[in-house]
Amino acid sequence: MFFSIIIPLYNRPQEIDELLETLCVQTYMQFEVLVIEDGSVKDAKEIVQRYSDRLDISYFYKENAGQGFARNYGFERAKGDYFVIFDSDCLIPEDYLETVKDYLFDHHLDAYGGPDAAHHSFTAVQKAISYGMTSPFTTGGIRGNKNHVGQFHPRSFNMGVSREVWEKVGGFKLTRLGEDIEYSIRIHESGFKIGLIPGARVFHKRRTSMMQFYKQIHFFGRARINIYKHFPSELKLVHFFPAVFTLGVFFTLLFNIFYSPLAYLGNAILLAYFMLIFFHSWTVNKSLKVAFLSIISSFIQLTAYGLGFMQDFIKRILLK
Repeated sequence: MFFSIIIPLYNRPQEIDELLETLCVQTYMQFEVLVIEDGSVKDAKEIVQRYSDRLDISYFYKENAGQGFARNYGFERAKGDYFVIFDSDCLIPEDYLETVKDYLFDHHLDAYGGPDAAHHSFTAVQKAISYGMTSPFTTGGIRGNKNHVGQFHPRSFNMGVSREVWEKVGGFKLTRLGEDIEYSIRIHESGFKIGLIPGARVFHKRRTSMMQFYKQIHFFGRARINIYKHFPSELKLVHFFPAVFTLGVFFTLLFNIFYSPLAYLGNAILLAYFMLIFFHSWTVNKSLKVAFLSIISSFIQLTAYGLGFMQDFIKRILLK
């Protein structure tokens, strides 16, 4: 089995350097790498060229059109039986491709996704952000947990599709705002089999500050409404939870300002929830600092998504 690894890149030369270094030590080396520079001002051409004697690697520069269409550009030029998509801010464990290859030989999948985790070298903030995105108490495990809720949709930071999927379904129709979920839904609807490969994890850096994280998650909240506009049946009750949480926080603040007896109930619920986050993160990360920061990242994850969701729900659905 031959893999084509496709990596869209936009102004992140240092990140692609670190990612490519992890690909050099894969235990299964039957793959090529296609780096698609999507109109970057800070291009990574020289960095990519340094790996030409260690990897079967190709570098392409195109005008900026967004990550979805950059991946399509790579699909059109890929030689592999399977196309593997990574975000440029990922580190790949050395047994990743061997794990995927072995799993696909034993379990037929036309497309797959894998989970993400925090690397030991990540900062405390990055580990807390990773917790906020993967915890069962924030996202409910929908981004790579074996016990995910509903139909599994691979996310584009760690996703693979067969050449047959590409030939019959095509590539991404959206370039951002939930493009990976929209693509997964079309693959499902075309009769192809999609599944999670639990062992195919990557270390995902995500954002390096809480403010950057807020902006990203607000964008994700808006993306869910964008998915709804294409596939109305994909808007589930669980997707309203961050908005409900956000409204709960807002009304709890109002109750406190006006000394309402309901303030005690709201405060108690929030305190219990944040204590749950703290002790669970402490157990997972073995760090008091990360556990404390996980309260902040979890709060941001829910409220940023909730605000983005409500913004576009009101603007695009209620007000049309």
